[in-house]
Amino acid sequence: MKKKVVVVGGVAGGATFSSQLRMLDKDIEIIIVEKSGTMSFANCGMPYYLGGFIKEREKLIAATPESFQKDRNIEVRLSHEAISIDREEKTLLVLDHHNQRRYTEKYDLLVLSPGVSPVIPDIQGLSNANCYTLRAYEDMLRIDDDLTANKFKSVCIVGGGFIGVEMAENLKNRGLEVSLIQRSEHVLSVLDKDMSAIIEAELIAQGIHLHKDLTISRIDDNGRTLSLTDGSTIEADCLILSVGVAPNTKLAVHSNLAIGETTGIKVNEYMQTSDPSIYAVGDVIETTDLITGDPKRVPLAWVAHRQAYVAAKHITHSPVPFKGTLGTSICKVFTLDAASLGLNEAHLKEKEIEYETVIHESKQHAGYFPGASDLRLKVHFSPIDGKIFGGQAVGSDGVDKRMDILSTAISSGMTVLDLQEIEVAYAPPFSSPKDPINMIGYKAAKKMK
Repeated sequence: MKKKVVVVGGVAGGATFSSQLRMLDKDIEIIIVEKSGTMSFANCGMPYYLGGFIKEREKLIAATPESFQKDRNIEVRLSHEAISIDREEKTLLVLDHHNQRRYTEKYDLLVLSPGVSPVIPDIQGLSNANCYTLRAYEDMLRIDDDLTANKFKSVCIVGGGFIGVEMAENLKNRGLEVSLIQRSEHVLSVLDKDMSAIIEAELIAQGIHLHKDLTISRIDDNGRTLSLTDGSTIEADCLILSVGVAPNTKLAVHSNLAIGETTGIKVNEYMQTSDPSIYAVGDVIETTDLITGDPKRVPLAWVAHRQAYVAAKHITHSPVPFKGTLGTSICKVFTLDAASLGLNEAHLKEKEIEYETVIHESKQHAGYFPGASDLRLKVHFSPIDGKIFGGQAVGSDGVDKRMDILSTAISSGMTVLDLQEIEVAYAPPFSSPKDPINMIGYKAAKKMK
C-alpha cells in the first residue's frame, strides 16, 4: 500500500517539499492543507509589487491547486487549517473554513511548514491606527487596495530590518512620505554599524525620515499622531509593522513536539522532529549555525528550499543532511545593495570569539571603465587559523557576486588566506586583475598570528 504524506503549509517550504517529493516518488500520495486562500506565492517580491516595480500581482503566484493537481498529482486544499495532531493515531484534525466543517486526515508521514507570524508590539492606541503587516499574499492586497482607496499620503514604518527598509524604498517610490523608526542604534542589524551607516545615509538622501534608538510610546488623533520615546511626534496616515516574526509552533507545542531554545521546532539534520513520523521545514524550525554549530532560527528562502529537499530525500531513503546555514542575505536600498553572511561584530563579541577584520574599498570593476562605482567589502576571520567568521558588502553593483564567492568559500572550508588564490573571471567591465575578494585575502595575511 502506498504511503500518504500530509503537508501543513503550502508556501515556500511546504510547496517546495511536495514538489521535490513528487520528483523522487511518482506514487506516494501527497496532500497539502493551507490555512490561507493562496499557495506558493513569492512573498519576497511583495514589497516590489507595492512599489510598482512589479506591475501584475498575479506574477507573484508560482502555482495554484489546479496546476499542482494537473502537473504533479498533488492535492492542495486552500482555506484548510490544521487544528491538532493525534500522534498515536497518526491523524490530523483539519478545519475547512469554506463550510466550518472539521474532519480528520490520516497520515503515514506529516510535514509541518506553517511558517511564521508578524510580531505585534504593545502600543497604546495601536488599534485606532491604519495598521498593516506584510507576510501573507492577502496582506499585500489589503495594503495595495487601502493605499489606493484611502489616498494615503504618508506612512510610518516600524522596524528597520529587511522588510522595513525594502518597504521604505517601495512606498517612497509609490509617492508616499515615509518615516522609518528603528529601536536600536542602526538599521539592518545583520550589518556592522559602519556598514549600516552607508545604508542610513542613502535612506536619508532619498528623503526617508529616519528615527533611530526610538520606539512609539502611544498613538493619538485616531491613529495618525505617533508619540516617540524622546517626546517627538510623527504624523502618518498609516503604519507598517515590521519588527520581527515568531514561528507558528502552536500545533507542535500542543502535540508535545520538542521546541528548541530559539523557540523554533527542534529537528535533526534530516528535518525530523522529536517524532520520527513528523518532519518540519522552513521558517518555523530551529536550525544550526554553520559557523558555530549553535542553534539558530533563519527565516530565509534558500534555507527553506534546501530543508524541503533534505526532508524529501530522507523520506525516499536517499538521505542527505542539512549542514547548517550562514544566513546569507541581500537587500536592495534605492541605489545601493547590502549583503551579509555569518557572524557580525556584535555576534563575535557576544560569543567572546577572537577575531580580526579586514576592509577593502574599491570600485566594483576597473576604475577607468564607465559605470565604476564604490564597493566596500568587510570580512571577519580568525587570526589563528584563518577561519572565516562572516562578511558584509555594500555598493551599487557587484555586491551579490562577492558575497556568493564568500559563501562558497566558507561552505567549502576555505580560509581567509585561500581567498588570495580564487581565480575570478576578469575583464574591465566586470572586475579588476585582483578582485576585491583577492584583496581581502592579501590584507588578511598581514594580520595572521
